[in-house]
Amino acid sequence: MSVTFLGMPPTRPFPRNAARALRDSQLRFNLRKATRTIRARRASVVAEAPDWAGLREAGRAIKEHTLRNLDRYLVRLEEAVTAAGGHVHWAADAAEANRIVAGLVKATGETEVVKVKSMATQEIGLNEALLEHGITAYETDLAELIVQLGDDQPSHILVPAIHRNRAEIREIFAEHMAGWGRPAPEDLTDDPAALAEAARLHLRERFLKTKVAISGANFAIAETGTMVVLESEGNGRMCLTLPRTLISVVGIEKVLPTWRDLEVFLQLLPRSSTGERMNPYTSMWTGAAEGQEFHLVLLDNGRTGVLADEVGRQALRCIRCSACLNVCPVYERAGGHAYGSVYPGPIGAILTPQLRGMGSELDRSLPYASSLCGACYEVCPVAIDIPSVLVDLRSRARHPWPERAGMAAAGWVLERSGRLARLQRAAGRLRRLTPRRLPGPLAGWTDTRDLPEMPEESFREWWDRTDGGRR
Repeated sequence: MSVTFLGMPPTRPFPRNAARALRDSQLRFNLRKATRTIRARRASVVAEAPDWAGLREAGRAIKEHTLRNLDRYLVRLEEAVTAAGGHVHWAADAAEANRIVAGLVKATGETEVVKVKSMATQEIGLNEALLEHGITAYETDLAELIVQLGDDQPSHILVPAIHRNRAEIREIFAEHMAGWGRPAPEDLTDDPAALAEAARLHLRERFLKTKVAISGANFAIAETGTMVVLESEGNGRMCLTLPRTLISVVGIEKVLPTWRDLEVFLQLLPRSSTGERMNPYTSMWTGAAEGQEFHLVLLDNGRTGVLADEVGRQALRCIRCSACLNVCPVYERAGGHAYGSVYPGPIGAILTPQLRGMGSELDRSLPYASSLCGACYEVCPVAIDIPSVLVDLRSRARHPWPERAGMAAAGWVLERSGRLARLQRAAGRLRRLTPRRLPGPLAGWTDTRDLPEMPEESFREWWDRTDGGRR
């Protein structure tokens, strides 16, 4: 089965993208300020939890159990949703999901839809696919609205417009809001309250007039067929309740077995994402509400392939909290666009190459978009060992031929102690000829670090000369 991943097409490899981002001082300032603020808030509320480690382990265990029995819980979810009056559709890849959603919207006769933030729909490029069918999708989350109006791409899982500051957002609103059928806001300042009010007025008419909504879901309860959406602005509540037709596009990994399991994640997710004890808006619905038609599109798009990987499958435990992004020193400096994926940061570096495959230069470079410091693992609320998955993916990447040749030569030398001893003796005698900067393809190593000074004698020679260090 072919897997498509349309939300943000592969571009240049991560090192080139990151180098470009590092030259943008305003971007670095915006990222540093935002991530450190969220990080501090999260640390405060996590410290309040009486047994955070136990809660984290419970989340990990529930997710791991669900993934190992995913086939059974997906069937149970379908049965529960159908029994509650909903309709379930299965999408093997992005193209099939887009066809299903476009067909459902066209069947209503509508040409506009409102959306509550869904990374799955970004992953499959749903907005662009709908536009090809003459259907316009309007994002209603504030950050997603900023990105859409600015003809931009998201750069963060939780705060897609994190790379923008207030002044930039004001300029986007002043320039582009009039293009959506309303006059441009007059005398708009960059005060957060003023910007939020401008967005609220801009979207209110959409909520009241649009008859079709598209959502994602943070969780799907197999026991009852209930969808759960956590958000902070109330736009989700408007999208989920006002339209006559609701279409939810949900990755198959979002399933939880029972209502009781949800209790754990309603404690883990708000603390890890927004640094709150609970989300301002938690919306839940089961099947079709009175006067509304409900469709659930369950999306695979490479997930069953990830599920088959003993090491990599833990990436599917992700609950999209973005805690790993906020502590990552690489993300803080390079930003989300450098990853060339809907899923940026440490989780994107392991999830994207598995979903898309490692065929492109960008995807092969993503497992190296990390210092392996381990901070991402420490904050992950479901204990995904991101560094271990990164190392595993690195072992599968096809490395440049000079690197492969160098590793083969090193393996040949280290295979026999005699070979290593002869090479060490030769290196010690020629140490004065060692260049300060390596030539040719090896220059990348010394561009960013000093070449270690070659010792006059090896440890082996010192050991033999001093009789095991006794003299």
